[in-house]
Amino acid sequence: MHCPTVVGGNPSQIRRVQNELGLDSCLITLKSNYLDYGVDRILFEERDNLFKVELKRIFAILTIYWKFHIVHYNFGTSFASPLYPEKPGDGFLRRFLRKVYSLYTWTLQYFELCLVKGLGKPIFVHYQGDDARQGAYSLKEFKYSIASQVDHHYYNKSSDSFKRKCIERMSRFADGIYALNPDLLHVLPKGSKFIPYSHLDLSKWLPSFTQVSARPLRIGHAPSHRKAKGTYLILNALESLKKEGFEFDLILVEGVSHQEACRQYKAIDVLVDQLFAGWYGGLAVEAMALGKPVLVYIRENDLQFIPSEMKDDLPFIQVTPDNIKEGLKKVLGMPREELLRIAKASRAFVEKWHDPVRIVSKINGDYTNALRKRGKSLCAE
Repeated sequence: MHCPTVVGGNPSQIRRVQNELGLDSCLITLKSNYLDYGVDRILFEERDNLFKVELKRIFAILTIYWKFHIVHYNFGTSFASPLYPEKPGDGFLRRFLRKVYSLYTWTLQYFELCLVKGLGKPIFVHYQGDDARQGAYSLKEFKYSIASQVDHHYYNKSSDSFKRKCIERMSRFADGIYALNPDLLHVLPKGSKFIPYSHLDLSKWLPSFTQVSARPLRIGHAPSHRKAKGTYLILNALESLKKEGFEFDLILVEGVSHQEACRQYKAIDVLVDQLFAGWYGGLAVEAMALGKPVLVYIRENDLQFIPSEMKDDLPFIQVTPDNIKEGLKKVLGMPREELLRIAKASRAFVEKWHDPVRIVSKINGDYTNALRKRGKSLCAE
């Protein structure tokens, strides 16, 4: 079982590939997602009040785990996801009630994890971004980081401490911990593994090499979080280049379903991804699969956590928050044949390093080892 979110579509794809490889894999989420990733069951409905939500949550914890041999949590949490106990602007009563509710979810999660462990079920935990990322560490250790772009409520001393407590708890119960982004391994327990994005069915994401079309270059960007992605820097740079006489079309993909977003990605020639995370996102993988070169900031210090061969294969046009205009200018002046070469290298990179069958097979190997320690097999009935 995969749960309790569908963040980035990664859990959906792992589940799909595992089923193709002969496992009975299921994805259960707490809430629906506007991006419309496939799930097997959604626990909460939009109209559910708090009382009904908690009844459903407790019932799920007490009844669901018996049906599965392995539990794979995503976004660093479980069904009883602990609520961060502080929220800026709350009055005394709201602060008190929030702390009570936070204590309840914290206690319920401990019971939940003890139950799963007591049932002898191996536990794997996937961290995907802000479930582990911490502001103080990022500001101290990184020249560029998301923490530098958000207000003091987004990351703070208290939320960093809360995340560390959550990570420490999950690590005590987990048989394996995965990180979708290499920077997370700076703050995750020793022995955690980098696992690349595996959220695409490459047989359905066929390349569309549009770079040599006789028209202005189409530059795409998807500002899911404008400040964190550096969207304002990208737009300012493009506006400046337009005033200098450069011709291009900008396609902003924002607030649409995943299906509609994919349709728009096919029309672009180049993608500008994120400028502060230090790594590329799931969107960049989708763009590369479609044969689109990607401009992104890659943090050198994080590359120690990825395979050396993968590092050598990185096909990106490297930019930073300080030189994004120069990077875009370089792309606009680049021969279209060179852009096409990078586009083809990008597709090859995805086929090699983001092949879901290859990645999921490694995860299944970890499952096998965890079950073997318990005297069981992966395909046990």
